[in-house]
Amino acid sequence: TYAPKLILLDISDINCIQDVAKEILNCYGCVDILINNASMKVKGAVQSISLELDKKIMDANYFGPVTLTKAILPNMISRRTGQIVVINSIQGKIGIPFRAAYAASKHAAVGFFDCLRAEMEEFDISVSTVNPTFICSYHRQPAPGNWEASIWK
Repeated sequence: TYAPKLILLDISDINCIQDVAKEILNCYGCVDILINNASMKVKGAVQSISLELDKKIMDANYFGPVTLTKAILPNMISRRTGQIVVINSIQGKIGIPFRAAYAASKHAAVGFFDCLRAEMEEFDISVSTVNPTFICSYHRQPAPGNWEASIWK
């Protein structure tokens, strides 16, 4: 039994993920189950959401989980065991109005992890994608002109 260790990670900060993965592997030696369960979303018409915000959503919902998974994966492959779980969204299967960036990031995640599932079968590594319907998330009301405050986390 290992004592729990709190390791803070901003999943949208791609540059720090590799170091965090190394810290986890140095502390525990391996990861048996990786659960990717971080997400950001914003509600708005496509023309009103900046490309900067689209990229931030993609970093948190797609590149973050992909980067963390790729950092942990070699350890799982070398041990020929492990489980990767992605808590995604029904919007990774269908798009709805005013959620284009979010739906696009979730579609990308579904595609990546579906391919990974097929590739990891030979190593006995399980890859699961969970796509729940709408859930109640933490939300802050934005100040006028403050798009960052309109992000759901």
